[in-house]
Amino acid sequence: MSADKTIDPAIADRVTPELVAAVVAAAVDGKVACARLRKLAEDMNVPYKVAGAAADLNGVKVRDCDLGCF
Repeated sequence: MSADKTIDPAIADRVTPELVAAVVAAAVDGKVACARLRKLAEDMNVPYKVAGAAADLNGVKVRDCDLGCF
């Protein structure tokens, strides 16, 4: 995670091992498309911010983000 990005501890606490595994599995070369991460969040019934935190905490970069969710 970059030094300029902070994650709210209340959001980070909602990141589960299952979510981390799904985010890491969806990543290609350490990156995941915004649309893919949004779909993953919806499928796992978690807010976008929680999915984004899972990515950030595990060094996965979000690419092609159009909505600014992450």
